[in-house]
Amino acid sequence: QVHLVESGGGLVQPGGSLRLSCAASGNIFNINVMGWYRQAPGKQRELVALIRSSGDTTYEDSVKGRFTISKSNTKNTVDLQMNSLKTEDTAVYYCHASLANDGLNIGNYWGQGTRVTVSS
Repeated sequence: QVHLVESGGGLVQPGGSLRLSCAASGNIFNINVMGWYRQAPGKQRELVALIRSSGDTTYEDSVKGRFTISKSNTKNTVDLQMNSLKTEDTAVYYCHASLANDGLNIGNYWGQGTRVTVSS
């Protein structure tokens, strides 16, 4: 079992910046991928960014060059630095962790979500 705690959401103006943080605890040994997803009202949840145990990253096209995902293996945290925010970035952002053993997915865990509102 993995518990994810998110922080950093809030209200910012277009063009502003915000940093989200996700702290993982519990049975974290088998976590191989962590990431951020978001869901706007009336829309499906979508991938924002992923970071793998190797350090490789994946970004949704609309956030490339603006968002940066990073992790601390010692502190078991994953951050999402969001710059040049746009109104269309407004959504509830969810932290996610994927667990694997011998290449087999054995668990997926989600945080409670943190709301990001970009508005003037």
